[in-house]
Amino acid sequence: MSEFQLILTIIALSIFVIFFKQLFSGNHPKRGVDFEAKTPQDSIGGVSRPDKIFKKEQSESTKELSRVEELMDIAQKSLESGDNLEAKKALQSLLILEPDNTEALRMQGVVAMNMNDYIEAKESLSRVLELDESDDLAHNLLANALHKLGENEEAIAHHKRAIELDSYYAPYYYNYANTLYELGKKEEALAMYKKALELEPTLQDAKKMIKELEDVQH
Repeated sequence: MSEFQLILTIIALSIFVIFFKQLFSGNHPKRGVDFEAKTPQDSIGGVSRPDKIFKKEQSESTKELSRVEELMDIAQKSLESGDNLEAKKALQSLLILEPDNTEALRMQGVVAMNMNDYIEAKESLSRVLELDESDDLAHNLLANALHKLGENEEAIAHHKRAIELDSYYAPYYYNYANTLYELGKKEEALAMYKKALELEPTLQDAKKMIKELEDVQH
């Protein structure tokens, strides 16, 4: 090996060592935390999970499924931590990939309710019911949104439909009772609170409302 070739080899090895030191040091550039997908081809490698990457050898369908799962995970964890804005961003990105994902649409309705955006909640939850009319949770949530919008006849209809679809779930009776109570229908509300408590004896809020309404009656 000539002296010149030896120098080139040393330079190449030096560059190689520096590159890998930089790569594993954690100082290499990272994606911003506010990334939002605009098309299904966009990589979502970092809304809140920069450790997640997509390998090139995966099929396109597998990559898209992974992105949907990742975004749903981000949305759920953000919702649990009270970060509704981050949950909303993740769900918006997810719905670009899967516009008819009923779980994401339902969760988007919850996030909108938390942010007092009852119109958006109504739109998201109505879309869920277009895709699956028998989604009792969507009926219940939509009833709450409609009540907030003052659309009380429609709200009552959806409360009743949620109960019809699952007559053993105490929160549906409790939510219906709250709507009736706020509409001044106290006797009907009392009956629904009692039904909720019958199904879920530990529901303290129902006990409190029953006592309040019965005290007024006496």
